[in-house]
Amino acid sequence: MKRTIVAMPGDGIGKIVLPEAIRVLDAAGFDADYVNGDIGWDFWCSEGNALPQRTIDLLAEHKVGLFGAITSKPKNKAASELAPELQGKGYTYYSPIVTMRQHFDLDICIRPCKSFTGNPLNFIRRAADGGVEEPMVDTVIFRQNTECLYCGVEWTNPPKNVRDALDSHPRMKAFANVPGEDLAVSTRIFTRNACRRIVRAAFEHAKKFGYKSVTICEKPNVIRETSGMMEAEAAIIAKEYPGIALWSTNIDAQMMWLTKNPEDYGVLVAGNMFGDIVSDGFAGLVGGLGFACSANLGREVAVFEPTHGSAPKYETLDPSIVNPIAMILSGCMMLDHLGETAKADRIRAAIAAVVAEGKVRCYDMLKLTGGADVFSKGAATTQQMTDAIIAKM
Repeated sequence: MKRTIVAMPGDGIGKIVLPEAIRVLDAAGFDADYVNGDIGWDFWCSEGNALPQRTIDLLAEHKVGLFGAITSKPKNKAASELAPELQGKGYTYYSPIVTMRQHFDLDICIRPCKSFTGNPLNFIRRAADGGVEEPMVDTVIFRQNTECLYCGVEWTNPPKNVRDALDSHPRMKAFANVPGEDLAVSTRIFTRNACRRIVRAAFEHAKKFGYKSVTICEKPNVIRETSGMMEAEAAIIAKEYPGIALWSTNIDAQMMWLTKNPEDYGVLVAGNMFGDIVSDGFAGLVGGLGFACSANLGREVAVFEPTHGSAPKYETLDPSIVNPIAMILSGCMMLDHLGETAKADRIRAAIAAVVAEGKVRCYDMLKLTGGADVFSKGAATTQQMTDAIIAKM
C-alpha cells in the first residue's frame, strides 16, 4: 500500500536533514507520497501558532509524520518576535512538538542509542591494564512522553485557589512568606495508566529483541509519589516477564554509571523529564545528537524525529555541514513502525558500512567546530553523507 507521510521540516537544520532522509527512503524503495506540514517558529511569528490546525488535520488524516527540528524560545522572547499586529492579543507560545504529543496522546517515546563500529565519537574508557576499552552500547530509552513536568500545568504568581491548595500541604510552610509574584510552581504529574503503558511497552520491546533487563530510572527516594508510582507499577508488570530482570536506578546515579558501565543497560524507562535527560546522556556515548533518533507513538498517530535541535546558525551554510544520520535513522524507525523492516535494516546496514569505512565523515565525526571551513579539514557535506549511504545500499 502506498503511504502518505506528513513531512514537517520545522526550523533551522530540520529543513536540511528531512529532505536527505526522504532521499534515502526513496532509494530504499519505500513508496510514499509526502505532504508538507507547517510547523515551527515562522508560523508562531506570523500566525501566533507554531502548530497550525491544518497540520493537526493532516496528521489526523494520514496518521504518520516525519519531523525535522524545532526552535523554541523563552516566553518573553517569543512574545517580542510576534508580528506587530498579533502582539498584546493574548497569544502564548507553546512548544509545537510537546503540543503535538499531547494532542494525539503520543505517550510512548522510544530513543535507541546504539554504537556503530568505527564511529570516532564512540565512548571509550581506560582499562585496568592502562589500555583503552570501547564498550559497545545498545540501550533503548522508553520515555513517558505526555506527563511529568512537560504537561504545562504551572504558574508564576499562582491564583488564590491554587495557592490555597498548595498551602494545605505541610511542606509549603517553608514558602508561607513568599509573595505570589515571587513564586513559580510547576507540577510533576504522573498517572497510573500512563505508567503502566510505558512500562509494558518497554518490557514488550525487551522480550521481542532479547534484552535481559528493564531499568526504571527515576528518583523515588526524593520524588516519592510520582517516581514511586512508576516503580510500583513496574514491579507488578515485571511478574509477567520472568526472563527479564527489573532494575532500578536513581537518575543522578544513572548519569554517573552510564559512563562507567553503559554496556550493562538494555532497556530504560523514565518519566518525561528524566527520560529526556538520560536519553541525551546515552546519545553522547554513541556519537551525540547527530546519531540520536526517536519515535513518538500513540494509539493511532506516530511521529518520528531526530532529537537534535534546529541549530539555526547552520541553516544558511552552503554547502551544508550537518550530519543527517539521526534524521535518516528516524526514518528507519518509521519504516519499522509501518512493517517495512527489511528496508529499515538495509538502510541501517548502509549507515554502519559508511561509518565503519571512515571515508565520509561529517564535521561532528571529525570533532571539528562547526563552520564553513570544515570542508578544508576533510569534512563531508550533508549531501555527500547521504550520497555515501545511498551508494552503500
